[in-house]
Amino acid sequence: MLIKIYPENPNPKQIEKVVETLQKGGIIIYPTDSVYGMGCDIHNSKAVDKIAQIKGIKRDKARFSIICHSLSQLSDYTRPLNNSTFKLMKKNLPGPFTFILNANSKVPALFQSKKKTVGIRIPNNSIILEIVKEFGSPILTTSVHDQDEIVEYTTDPELIHDNFQEIVDLVIDGGYGQNIASTVVDCTDDEPEIIRQGIGELI
Repeated sequence: MLIKIYPENPNPKQIEKVVETLQKGGIIIYPTDSVYGMGCDIHNSKAVDKIAQIKGIKRDKARFSIICHSLSQLSDYTRPLNNSTFKLMKKNLPGPFTFILNANSKVPALFQSKKKTVGIRIPNNSIILEIVKEFGSPILTTSVHDQDEIVEYTTDPELIHDNFQEIVDLVIDGGYGQNIASTVVDCTDDEPEIIRQGIGELI
């Protein structure tokens, strides 16, 4: 299913349809402030397994991140942040960043792995933030890669739908996406370190 949602004013009925898909264990593809992402309910083990399968990776080796609606959701999944990390995140979020943080004991159980870190995204995109807010819980996220060896990310949601309609439950057309991924910032030590420079420029 392909549904159109306008970022300027996301239609509540369309958002509700997406939330219902997540509640039923469905997999969705959605816009962010960088590339399109694929996600599911992080508490639905079968859905997480299916995304790992789609990506061709073992679940316990997967580097999935989670999308939160706000910084207030972090404490459920991360260890307490130091002041400088919190300030850095507050200044740059919502934005095209993935912050790698020290995970608390809930994360290994969620991902059935020995993961001691977790990637956190709060994209500057009203569609996905509204979905996560209405869903009431963070969702798993991973980038949608193009099957082309030269083009890494597909920016056209209709093409994404053509490629994934048999594999996922719902694709959101939120307009053209970017073709550069988020900037990844490792905050597990005292000093933050950029481990992948993407579209986001830290301030």
